Amino acid sequence: TYAQAIDELETIVEEIDQGELDVDELEVKVKRASILIKVCKEKLRSTEVSVEEVLKEIEKEATQKDDDDLPV
Repeated sequence: TYAQAIDELETIVEEIDQGELDVDELEVKVKRASILIKVCKEKLRSTEVSVEEVLKEIEKEATQKDDDDLPV
């Protein structure tokens, strides 16, 4: 999930900040962080699309209700 990816990213950043990783460990952590960042970006994009769709549907329903309220 997004929350798990963020938690793992925070852990990786802490480990890197401590400066105790050797070069091989650092490489692995940076590659993993890159993957997690992509996962987070994809989740944010899909969430944005979902929210936009919901807002459009709400606006559409509101417009239809307003049209229904007009005198004939």
